[in-house]
Amino acid sequence: MEMNTPQHRWIAFMALAGSMALVGSYVALSKPLLAAFPVFVLAWLRFFIGAVAMSGWIRKPDDEPPMSRKTKQLIFLESFLGNFLFSICMLYGMRLTTAVAAGIIMSAIPAVVAVMSWAFLREKVAWRSWAGIACAAAGIALYSASKPEQPAQYGQASGADIDTFSLWMGNLLIFAAVICEAAYAVIGKRLTEGLGPKRISSLINLWGFALVTPLGFWFSLQFDFSAVPLNLWGLLVFYGLAASVWTVWLWMTGLKTVPASQAGLFTVMLPVSAALTGVIFLGETISGMQLVAFGIALAGVVLATLPEKR
Repeated sequence: MEMNTPQHRWIAFMALAGSMALVGSYVALSKPLLAAFPVFVLAWLRFFIGAVAMSGWIRKPDDEPPMSRKTKQLIFLESFLGNFLFSICMLYGMRLTTAVAAGIIMSAIPAVVAVMSWAFLREKVAWRSWAGIACAAAGIALYSASKPEQPAQYGQASGADIDTFSLWMGNLLIFAAVICEAAYAVIGKRLTEGLGPKRISSLINLWGFALVTPLGFWFSLQFDFSAVPLNLWGLLVFYGLAASVWTVWLWMTGLKTVPASQAGLFTVMLPVSAALTGVIFLGETISGMQLVAFGIALAGVVLATLPEKR
């Protein structure tokens, strides 16, 4: 069956949008988890839950060719950059900078994905995709600029005032996270050429578990697990399944059909979903200007994904 029909492309678009929407939701819902668990303990438990859930996906299918040395290297890089390094840069970057600055910097993800896809995958980026990327970046930047957080709030949260050097370091770490996320999209596209989404998801998670285990185990020795409320354990299971299983499988499923440069546009669903989750479940508010910003960002996705007239 032809896998690049309009029907399959729309299914792929829905998978990509669903993946980023899930990322946004678990990022927002991870706030109470981060208040209860140390960062590396939370990451360790996340990968452990994913490993258990995907234990049946590890085995190589009969119709899958043996992995080359290059494919094995790409699997490691996908996990190291997209799971391990991205999380470290993002979490520690947020301690040094403001949410406003981070949101503006993260709005560059679609453009960075497009540039890396052109440079490493030799994908041709159509003008409509560039226009969609511009709308997505403008919308998320406008949303970030309209948020009410002040730098002093984050300085107090981290235990020290945010000075100019800290802001620069935090912004550099957030931009490093952008590079990691873009590399995740580009490498994932290359991996889908020879491996199935389930196999990729399980192997990436296994590497993530191996990378975080030393620090996760060390911090767990000093952590009182009995102090964690029962309801947070249920949230932890959702977080582990969403972060390690569902989002990765949906993303890799979409990448089998959609070019990486076009798929990068769907990262705008991350802040949209995070904001909506905060409003619905965490009692946060959203302004009219932020709604306009989301409309501009989503218009960019529509512009880049609608079929072109022949």
